[in-house]
Amino acid sequence: MTTAPKTFHVKSFGCQMNVYDGERMAELMAAQGMTATDDANAADLVVLNTCHIREKATEKVYSDIGRLRKHGADPMIAIAGCVAQAEGEEIVRRAKVDVVVGPQAYHNLPQLVADAAAGKPALDTDMPPESKFGHLPTRRRSGPSAFLTVQEGCDKFCTYCVVPYTRGAEISRPFARIVDEAKALVDGGAREITLLGQNVNAWTDADGCGLDALIRELDRIPALQRIRYTTSHPNDMTQGLIDAHRDVEKLMPFLHLPVQAGNDRVLKAMNRSHTADGYLRLLDRVRTARPDIALSGDFIVGFPGETDAEFEDTLRLVDAVGYAQAFSFKYSPRPGTPAADMAGEVPVAVMDERLQRLQTALLRDQKAFNDRAVGRTCQVLVEREGRHPGQMLGKSPWLQSVHFLTDAKIGDMAEVEIVATGAVSLSGVERVRAAA
Repeated sequence: MTTAPKTFHVKSFGCQMNVYDGERMAELMAAQGMTATDDANAADLVVLNTCHIREKATEKVYSDIGRLRKHGADPMIAIAGCVAQAEGEEIVRRAKVDVVVGPQAYHNLPQLVADAAAGKPALDTDMPPESKFGHLPTRRRSGPSAFLTVQEGCDKFCTYCVVPYTRGAEISRPFARIVDEAKALVDGGAREITLLGQNVNAWTDADGCGLDALIRELDRIPALQRIRYTTSHPNDMTQGLIDAHRDVEKLMPFLHLPVQAGNDRVLKAMNRSHTADGYLRLLDRVRTARPDIALSGDFIVGFPGETDAEFEDTLRLVDAVGYAQAFSFKYSPRPGTPAADMAGEVPVAVMDERLQRLQTALLRDQKAFNDRAVGRTCQVLVEREGRHPGQMLGKSPWLQSVHFLTDAKIGDMAEVEIVATGAVSLSGVERVRAAA
């Protein structure tokens, strides 16, 4: 029998939903009387909350396990998240771990830890029909910006993506429970809430209302200052949600709407179910509703069979949109997905060259968007201390990082004039502050 752990450390890889899940697992451990530590090497229990979207993300997990064991300590190691769901017993075979728990079963983590301490098998990768959220503790403390998962899973089955297999079918949390959790987050200190989902704009209530209705309800929470949501799918971008960007002042002017490619044949092979032209026309409607909106996207280069001409279509789409920021990746085959068996593998050197060209275009547009902010005064939510004495760091409404000298506290909302742009952030001068 192993001694039950008294301290724990949670490390989350990948998406914002994993960050949320990591926070909830930490709350579960704290509710058992365990103490959190920032030092993984000093923890009795280390939870690695994993991502399976990219191959390298998976390998990082095994590297972390090796480092923990090599350090000389012998903590209990729990593998959670999408790698746990996808590989299950393979993780136990390949690496010495104590607990394996999938993303739909992590509410069982305390029992699994107890089983491991007692020398019993501790693996749970079930996807039960009942929601795990009803088993999680009430939210209590929060930072100024908080994540709130409202929807999980995916029914889109993009041919390159493992999410439907690791997170399961789309499920929406009940309206009332989301609102209650949002109020608890605000009571605990949150001034901004980001609604999360694999396809967050596919969220629907049992009565049929969509994400726009939820946003309008959250808008009624007095102390909540900002609302965001991510990640969206073009097919679920309803007119009601577009109108919410026009009508709801607390809904920030930022939209992450992945397109993945700019060529229709490639999009069809990806099973994206939208066209490049349809995507551009959708963005025109969004910009009509909220002209100052910052647009963000995701791109994959080197999808099986992608030709040079088809890649050029992606560059043309980027030129047409002018993204404020974006994420771009080389195609990485994931076992079990349809794309992994497709012919037409693109050479790595070609993918590297395409990615470099794409990122050059995206960084050009990001710089142009940031440069246009110079001279503008906007509200900045102070989130943490900067690197220099008296410096604080926060986010603009357009999700830009802004640093400025101030005696403001974390959670304050300051009026800041943007005076300069850097490689990854903006510099500002404080004008007015609204106390928390």
